[in-house]
Amino acid sequence: MIFTHDTEHALDVMVNLVNSAAAGAEGLPDTGALAAFVETGRFSDVPPVTDADLETVRGLRARFREIFAAPAASVAVPLVNGLLAEVRTAPYLTDHDGYDWHVHFFAPGSRVGEHLAVECGMALAYVVAAGELDRLRACAADGCDRVLVDLSRNRCRRFCDSRTCGNRAHVAAYRARRKAG
Repeated sequence: MIFTHDTEHALDVMVNLVNSAAAGAEGLPDTGALAAFVETGRFSDVPPVTDADLETVRGLRARFREIFAAPAASVAVPLVNGLLAEVRTAPYLTDHDGYDWHVHFFAPGSRVGEHLAVECGMALAYVVAAGELDRLRACAADGCDRVLVDLSRNRCRRFCDSRTCGNRAHVAAYRARRKAG
């Protein structure tokens, strides 16, 4: 584990959020889809979602994508700091859902957008502070606009999904080698 469980969880949630708008599809078309996203992401202490929450989360999604595209920390830092400056933080210790003591940064009862901005923003801050910004990347497959977090030990992950994008890229490379030979 490179980062704490909470940081890796927030990074995973952020990747899923950013990728909910990949390939021109809207993965969060309504509040029902947002509620399912909250449930799947195992968010704690989030009130029922509203239309306003949906718009906020879609706005955050675009901001997170911009951070993934940042070529250097000097570009990412103002984006992360701007995100965190807009939310109220209320760090507190908790041990819910079978996890040992860990820190949450959102105020209890926060709307889902604030929850995401704080938790994902803090995860991004940890990534940048650790000098690990290069672990946030876009999928290397041609035509794929999804993002990923490379948590592999040797930093070799290039594709959002090895079964689809990775396999397609490897098959295309194989066919190109066969054609050239």
